[in-house]
Amino acid sequence: MPRYCCVPGCNNSGGHLFPTESSLSLKWRVAIRRIDPNTKKLWSPGKHDTVCSSHFTAEDYRETLQGERKRLKRNAVPSVFSFSIKPDFESPRQKRQQRKEERTQRSEAEAILSMTVQHEIEVSSQVEANQEAENESVCNFVDAHCQCNLSESDKFGVEKFQTHPSAIHYYTGFEDFEHFMFFFHCLGPASYDLNFKCKVLTPEDQLFLTLMKLRQAKEDIELSILFNISESTVSKIVITWINFLYHQLKELDIWPSREIIDEHMPDDFARKYPATRVILDATEIPIAKPSNVDAQSMTWSTYKHKNTLKTMVGCSPRGVITYVSESYGGSASDRQIIEDSDLVDQNSKMFVSGDSIMADRGIMVQDLFAPRDVHVNTPTMLKGKSQLDATEVVRDRRIASKRIHVERLIGLCKKFKILCTPLLPSKVLLGSRIVFVCFSITNFRKCIVDQTA
Repeated sequence: MPRYCCVPGCNNSGGHLFPTESSLSLKWRVAIRRIDPNTKKLWSPGKHDTVCSSHFTAEDYRETLQGERKRLKRNAVPSVFSFSIKPDFESPRQKRQQRKEERTQRSEAEAILSMTVQHEIEVSSQVEANQEAENESVCNFVDAHCQCNLSESDKFGVEKFQTHPSAIHYYTGFEDFEHFMFFFHCLGPASYDLNFKCKVLTPEDQLFLTLMKLRQAKEDIELSILFNISESTVSKIVITWINFLYHQLKELDIWPSREIIDEHMPDDFARKYPATRVILDATEIPIAKPSNVDAQSMTWSTYKHKNTLKTMVGCSPRGVITYVSESYGGSASDRQIIEDSDLVDQNSKMFVSGDSIMADRGIMVQDLFAPRDVHVNTPTMLKGKSQLDATEVVRDRRIASKRIHVERLIGLCKKFKILCTPLLPSKVLLGSRIVFVCFSITNFRKCIVDQTA
């Protein structure tokens, strides 16, 4: 019985069997975009299913000793499909539609926000959008630029940097192109079926654009010029992908069990603070001053002397992000954030009896965790004393040497410049999700804490 190609829409016979290596097989399955009609999930091939040679490029094959006969390279992935991206050509009707989109850019962006963002931070509902007027000459330039056709070699996209790991790291935070693609494949086939469908950019380039926005805090107009699309399309892509990344990464259970903490705990940490489950610290990101007086008050940080969003972050002793709270207005105290979190929720069962939390002296929450037999380990408070005695000084220095891990991690996360640049009113609604996405992506790298630390 002849074997037929399993790619949707292809009727060719014969082809290559799916690789036995699970990770490579997954790449093939994602590439062909076939969905199981019963489960609506990614289709799983049988042992006789094949992909024909029409879906591979010449570079995917290697010469054999027989000369004419070629064999598929070990890591080859099918990439030639009828649903591949179409040339960037716009008909007069499409041009008129794009000009219409430009005129309604602000209202459409707000509509996407209202549809996709649910149960967001309390302060965000009170922050009004204070949009700046657009410069007419700049818009005319972008319109003219968006209508020109570029050759494939001139197009800006992630594939341009396959052999430039330093550029990939600069734009996205990932080590190289392979790590970027690994992260993209982890998102699954849903990345091809988002609510906002951009026909001009591939999903890989849409992710690349979004990460450039997060990592380098690039303006929408700069991204529109680089990717040869309109500003309104840039805004829609960023909003759509931040929400998509948030929901996908939220599915990962980053809170480790007690056994995993013990297994990976650094040697010196295990000797001095073996019961430590998490190291907590708060971090703040700046936002533009809200026009609403109440919102100004709720987001004003007396510590930073500016309007901010505040988030409680936790890491393991080995230096992995294990907890990211919702974001609150900068006026919220550390205690208020923890009281409202699932850290103290009896039903969450995040801690076991005897666990210890390491935190800064300003996080005074011992009474919240005492009923669960969880100790909060903080530096000593002076409490009216002029100075600490020698034993207290030594103890505090030991705690500081370990607590610095979470501060290093927060500093690493703030390499995403969007966390250091005042967030515009139109993006404050997404503030909590932006923080979560940036901190979650930071986990896709090597541990920063040595095993002997």
